[in-house]
Amino acid sequence: MSSEFLARPGAVEAGDLGVAAHYGDPFREQRALAAGDAIVDLSHRAIVTVSGPDRLTWIDSITSQSVARLAPGESSETLVLDQNGRLEYAAGLIDDGDTLWMLVDAASAPGLVAWLDRMRFMLRVEVADRSADFAAIGSRAGIATAATPHGVPLDWRDPWSAVSPGGYQYAAEAEHPALDWQWTEQIVERERLAEIAAGYPLAGLLAYEALRIAAWRPARDTEVDEKSIPHELDWLRTAVHLNKGCYRGQETVAKVHNLGHPPRRLVMLHLDGSDDVLPIAGDDVLLGDVVVGHVTAAAQHFELGPIGLAVIKRTTDASAALRVLSKGTEVAAAQETIVPTDAGAVADVARLPRLGAVRR
Repeated sequence: MSSEFLARPGAVEAGDLGVAAHYGDPFREQRALAAGDAIVDLSHRAIVTVSGPDRLTWIDSITSQSVARLAPGESSETLVLDQNGRLEYAAGLIDDGDTLWMLVDAASAPGLVAWLDRMRFMLRVEVADRSADFAAIGSRAGIATAATPHGVPLDWRDPWSAVSPGGYQYAAEAEHPALDWQWTEQIVERERLAEIAAGYPLAGLLAYEALRIAAWRPARDTEVDEKSIPHELDWLRTAVHLNKGCYRGQETVAKVHNLGHPPRRLVMLHLDGSDDVLPIAGDDVLLGDVVVGHVTAAAQHFELGPIGLAVIKRTTDASAALRVLSKGTEVAAAQETIVPTDAGAVADVARLPRLGAVRR
C-alpha cells in the first residue's frame, strides 16, 4: 500500500516500500526526529491482533518473553524461535485489555499469522492481520494521537532503552547508547494517515534508520537471517525472559547463554566516508582478505557520520580494523563492540577433571 505521506511536497519513496525515504532534507529531518519534533511514517509495517480471553497466557507459552501478566497499555516485545533457537519472527506487543496488538515487519506477517493459527488448538483466541485498517507511525515523544479501539491508547513504547525483567545484556552497561533511546510507535487508523501527515513535521525512513543504528537497535527485517539466534544481536536484553517456562527454542537459548557462545556477534561500524560510498545490506565485511561477516544496515548520521550495523564471526578480534567491500570499493570500518567476543557461558559451572587425569 502506498502511504498518504507520499503526497507531501518533496517526498521521495524508499524503494518500493510505499513510504518516504526522505522529504528533501534528510539531515534536518533526522535532527527533528531525534529532538522529538517530527514523526516518521511506518505504515509499510504490519499490524497483527490476537483477541480472546486466553491471548496473553497463550502468547506467553509459545514465545520468548513473559507476557502472561501484561497490563493494559504496557509495552513489551517477543520472539518466535524455531526448535533450534533460530529467530523466525519478532513482534512489538501492546495489550489494551481486550486485544493484544503486535507490530511486525510486513514480510513476516503472513507467516506469523499462519503459524499462530496452527498453534491455537482449543484455546479461546482469534488471530487477524489488521494492516488494512491500522498503521504505525513513530516518533521520539509519541506526539500524535493513537487509536483507542477499547479505551486504551495504542502507544507502543520501545523497551530497548533498558534491560527488561528476566533479560540479560551482553553489551557494556555504561556505554550503551540505548540509555537515551526513547522511541514510541503509535498504532493509528489507516484512514487518518492523510490527516496526520498534514498535521506534524515529517521525517523519512532514512532518519529513523540512522537513529536506530546509532542506538544498536536490532530489527527483524534487517539484522536477522536464517541462522540468527537472539544472543548474536544482544536481543536477550528486551525480548527474552531467561527464567520463564518452556517454549520452542528455549533449550538452545539457555544452553548458549549458560554454557556456550553465540557463533556470531553484532557490531557497529564507523565507516570511512572519504570515497562517498555508503555500504548496503549484504556487503561483505573483511578482516585482511577473509570475509568475516556482512553489513545489515548503514546510514548517514547527522552527528556520527556514516555508520552501520554488521553481523560478524564472534571470534573476530574486537580491536581489528575491518573493511567493507561495497560496489567495488573498499571502505575502511572501525568496530564498536555491541556483543563482545566472550558473550555467553555466564553460568559458573566447575569443570570436571577428565577420567584418568592425574592431579598434581
